[in-house]
Amino acid sequence: MFAAPTPRTRELGTDVLVVGAGLGGLAAALTAARFGHRVVLTEATDWPGGLFTAQAVPLADGHRIELDPVSPGYRDLRERIRDFYRRNYPLCPEPFADPLLDPGLSTTGHLSHEPRAALAVVQELLAPHLASGRLTLLLGHRPIAAQPDGDRVAAVTLAAPDGEPLTVSAPYVVDATDLGELLALAGVEHVTGAESREETGEPHAPAVADPLDQQPVSWVFALDHRPGEDHTVDRPAGYARWSGAFSWDTAEPGGGPARSVPLFLHEPDDVPHWAAPPNDRWHQLRAFARSRYLPGTFDSDITLVDWEQTAYTGLPLTGAGDEVRARAEREAREQALSFLYWMQTSAPRHDGGRGYPELRPRPDVTGTDDGFAKTPHIRESRRIRAEFTLLEHQLTAEARAGAPGAETFTDSVGTLRSRITLRPGTGGGAGLDLECLPFQLPLGALLPVRVENLLPAGRNIGATHLSAPALGGHAGQWGIGEAVGALVSYCLEHRLPPRAVRGSEQRLASFQDRLSTSLGLALDWPDRLRTGPVTSAGALYATL
Repeated sequence: MFAAPTPRTRELGTDVLVVGAGLGGLAAALTAARFGHRVVLTEATDWPGGLFTAQAVPLADGHRIELDPVSPGYRDLRERIRDFYRRNYPLCPEPFADPLLDPGLSTTGHLSHEPRAALAVVQELLAPHLASGRLTLLLGHRPIAAQPDGDRVAAVTLAAPDGEPLTVSAPYVVDATDLGELLALAGVEHVTGAESREETGEPHAPAVADPLDQQPVSWVFALDHRPGEDHTVDRPAGYARWSGAFSWDTAEPGGGPARSVPLFLHEPDDVPHWAAPPNDRWHQLRAFARSRYLPGTFDSDITLVDWEQTAYTGLPLTGAGDEVRARAEREAREQALSFLYWMQTSAPRHDGGRGYPELRPRPDVTGTDDGFAKTPHIRESRRIRAEFTLLEHQLTAEARAGAPGAETFTDSVGTLRSRITLRPGTGGGAGLDLECLPFQLPLGALLPVRVENLLPAGRNIGATHLSAPALGGHAGQWGIGEAVGALVSYCLEHRLPPRAVRGSEQRLASFQDRLSTSLGLALDWPDRLRTGPVTSAGALYATL
């Protein structure tokens, strides 16, 4: 008998290995390359960018980000998206001249856009570093093994599209995967799900920890609207399982009575480009508003469906094994497809009828065959056991009532403003929605308790089930990745482990000076913004 040949493992060495090319991984890789280090950046799909490309979730920052002390790198990313539309699309004069151009004019974010537009911007950001040879981008590569060496990770093995595994070794490894996959592969101490109130002291933590209580996953899909046409998809095999729960009702994450939010409040074409979009489903994540462009150029808006009807709460993605994760992803996709079929065939219409067969999936928008995103929208990851863990009551306005802002950290590596929003997850129970005061990102939350050379660059940092959502948005992931990229660069140049940077006042001050002077990062909030009210859109325009 002849044994099947064993796949040959290739090897590659670099200064920094970044596994996962989402926003955190992208920022980490670009920052390290900017400081002159060799970087290998890997991505499991064929679209780098993660949340706002492969997962099809456009930038969801609110109006306040236009005045906040945002990272120059993240602000540049946002402006590049706006410039992409100005350079390539026939915008009407008013939107073209708008310094706060919103191509999709959604009611959720302040810069809605198509995933492929974000992809083009990501490719622009990567281009000079790819040309210099400092950065190597490996698409279609996913981590399958790690080689621990004491308190270090010596190398990571990746499955490659050609079937031959690739092992990459590096002095520093960055886990920027959506689920903290390297933490499990390398045996890095970590936590999943919800911690107990006794462990964290958080006011809204449950009495008993539940590692399998995790945020729901959603499979986003893109649609346009073609009146008079029929684009009904085939009835999903599992439709009967999901359809009974579908309606236009919605409940606020923090509780309260359900209210109806229909797909359309009136005919979609009745809204001019200068008017505020109506508060209906269609406009929540509209990525392309046809009224923003010259009349007759486009036939329809494009919207992205990522609503509570597609939030899958059946099974967790981490902590229960690969088979459970695979089943969860399949069922999440089936739930989303069933909701699409329900909208096309059974949903109450704004004109009194039933079903919107004119809703057409847009595969070209998502880069797939069916109009669904390349990967699901993942809201929760494994999280490192860190030198310092960020907690709910250090951030929220509710817990910090009477204090002059969020808790301050001497080891700050950036600033963020967000909310703690949890949808009902795999553990059941109600959702949660808490306003966070403007806060700092502490360096200690980026440092594992034991491992010296693996750093997190996403939702996998030192946070809890409750505090992590405040860090998981687009700006949060970028800020974490940028800080990590700067940290590994500083450590390579000074031949120091990351723990030594935080452990010395002098070294910490030196590193923070690099963040401030070289990257232009704010490490603290001005007093006028620390506890300030929400800034209105009108006030923003008055200052620009």
